[in-house]
Amino acid sequence: MHTQELMDIALQAANLDEMPADCGIIVEGQGIKKVLMGVDMDTAELMLAKQLGYDCVVSHHPRNTHVDMLEVLNDHIRKLEALGVPRNKSQKLLAERKKQLSYNQHVANSRRSESAAKLLDMPFMCIHTPTDIIGEAMVQAFLDGKFKDKPETTVQDIVEALEEIGEYKNSARKPVIRVGGKDSYAGKIYVLMSGLTGPGPKITKEYFEAGVGTLVLMHIPEGDVKEIEAQGIGNVVVAGHMSSDSLGLNKIAQLWADRGVDTTMMSGIVEIS
Repeated sequence: MHTQELMDIALQAANLDEMPADCGIIVEGQGIKKVLMGVDMDTAELMLAKQLGYDCVVSHHPRNTHVDMLEVLNDHIRKLEALGVPRNKSQKLLAERKKQLSYNQHVANSRRSESAAKLLDMPFMCIHTPTDIIGEAMVQAFLDGKFKDKPETTVQDIVEALEEIGEYKNSARKPVIRVGGKDSYAGKIYVLMSGLTGPGPKITKEYFEAGVGTLVLMHIPEGDVKEIEAQGIGNVVVAGHMSSDSLGLNKIAQLWADRGVDTTMMSGIVEIS
């Protein structure tokens, strides 16, 4: 199988028509039968793959800092608009967040892994947003089915429900409540795991003011937690970073397996069997 075919399967699974800017085929390859996949794959993992005879390395997190990568944050415009937030409002708030993130992006060593992959002649690709979309949809559907028409649902109920999912059950770091208490009413549960990275407290406030009671996120920094607590509106449950990433990665690996490609998981992926 060609690297483009692997990418196309991932995009189709996420219902995407084109490749987002946080994805990429860094080094093309064909005749791929054995893939080494991880959440973060860099030079060391590329060398390991070469030594062990793999045909391709796949990283979840982007290894190249594409100049348009921050545009993936615009996904929040669509999501918030569906909740009734005017797109001009969320666009302005996201512009501030993009500017904040641009400082780290500008100083990043954006070709480090690419140069190693080329020297090793190792096919290399990154799949970020498609994986996050798949995981987000899986968790949302699960929680919707679990708590539909149950207004007494608490934040602790969400945490306990998440641990029924294999990737969270098997993870070393379990889901936790970051904003709110165990007895806090959950209200409308909204799973927010795609869109490049955390949108920041000003955008999360927009979700809460649009009617969301509890956001289920992959991760959140302490500073954002303090700002959201000060807002006094909603709750935040952190499902877990590696475990949430693993949801989509495991799904994609299974789709590849159905096409005859064997995938070995490493570097943070939580396996369920």
